[in-house]
Amino acid sequence: MALAIYRKYRPKTLEDLIGQDVLVDVLKNAAKNDKLSHAYLFYGPRGTGKTTAARLIAKIANCETRAADPKFRAKGEPCNKCRPCTEIDEGRALDVVEIDAASNRGIDEMRNLKEGIRLSPTSYKYKVFIIDEAHQLTKEASNALLKTLEEPPAHAIFILATTEQEKLLPTIISR
Repeated sequence: MALAIYRKYRPKTLEDLIGQDVLVDVLKNAAKNDKLSHAYLFYGPRGTGKTTAARLIAKIANCETRAADPKFRAKGEPCNKCRPCTEIDEGRALDVVEIDAASNRGIDEMRNLKEGIRLSPTSYKYKVFIIDEAHQLTKEASNALLKTLEEPPAHAIFILATTEQEKLLPTIISR
């Protein structure tokens, strides 16, 4: 199977993220101490690595090598070799759900997401929900998401990515 060029050259570790030194430091420290948050908001211009950083968080949260080896966990990076890391890189991880809010922006989509959140991960430690272009969610969908962000299940991590942070509900930004 041919590998898409963007997948081949996408950063595989936090250290590979160019121009995101503060983000790299924050995420590495959280990973080293097993203190990943239940929600993240990444904002900035297109092409600055928001979705890539989100996928790296998914790998770090679910990396089997990190879970089994304290010395490796101290590096704050995914191993990129275990099953979860490989599946996430290949875009076939069932417990990593990417939603394009530009085309799935309504209340029905958020209700479906809420239903999916209730279910435990199928094979990973965490279910990771990446909502790209989150500013395009309708007000109703944003309010439905807000309830979930306020009372997340222990097995869920939410990552919102947007190019227009000012269009998000202030209550979502504060979570």
